Amino acid sequence: MGKSLAFFKGEIIPLEDAKVGIMTHALHYGTGVFEGIRGNWNEDKDAIVVFRLREHYDRMIRGCKILNIELPYNVDDLIDITTELIEKCGYKEDIYIRPLAYKSEEKVANLKLHELASDFTLMIVPFGNYIDNEKSIKCQTSSWRRPDDSMMPTGVKLSGLYTTSILAKTEAIMAGFDEAILLNHDGSVSEGSGENLFMVIGNEIITPAETENCLLGITRDCVFEIAKNEMNIDVSSRKIHRSEIYLADEIFLTGTAAHITSVGSLDNRKIGNNEVGPLTKELQSIYFKAVRGNNNKYQKWCTEVKV
Repeated sequence: MGKSLAFFKGEIIPLEDAKVGIMTHALHYGTGVFEGIRGNWNEDKDAIVVFRLREHYDRMIRGCKILNIELPYNVDDLIDITTELIEKCGYKEDIYIRPLAYKSEEKVANLKLHELASDFTLMIVPFGNYIDNEKSIKCQTSSWRRPDDSMMPTGVKLSGLYTTSILAKTEAIMAGFDEAILLNHDGSVSEGSGENLFMVIGNEIITPAETENCLLGITRDCVFEIAKNEMNIDVSSRKIHRSEIYLADEIFLTGTAAHITSVGSLDNRKIGNNEVGPLTKELQSIYFKAVRGNNNKYQKWCTEVKV
């Protein structure tokens, strides 16, 4: 058992005491930047292995720049805060780490970001599988469209941006599916509700290009490197038409919460044989060892925290 703690207003306190007022700007306008970070329990190491911690905070700082959020912490400070909180929480199980930088001022009628105070908070909770990665899932093409980067910055994790994702995911679940796929305004493929999308055609792996309004995902980046290093496959990034993914041999989704998840059907059309495809399975095997710190080749991605 661990302790439910949070970093809030510059100190570590019980999670239940970390509260904001109802006039907080971020609550009303979604003026926050967040990250989702995995910490995986490794019993042999007696440690939590935090996956790509620095890269997550690098992305958060980019999001803060977009929203004019000024923090008194740099990336190294945020890493130190995170490791200290993990140690003090003491969880000996998989955890989810949720940092949030936000406009903390209690002003609900001020739309001038540069005039508003900012703050940073961090919480840690036990976390199992977001999706069952051992089997394929059923997806639905959402009626909701992914916002264009000219409307909302899509390459970082802005709180307000995820309203579209929540609507899409809810729509899919209520229709009997597991996950949603979002299209761009022109009907091309962007991503899942909280994951990047890859398709496999023959021995080629293809994913929407960065210009397709998809998040610049950290697990997405892992797939690029693993495919190159382990399979000698260069992942192609380009525009993907909706009809193409119906005809793919394999589809998989990637994300910190979802890991690497196979898609067995889309809009009630089978993808491949409806099972986890061989290339997806190979990527999963390598990736799951890496995230737990059991693959020496990818130790650079891991931060071990003794608890």
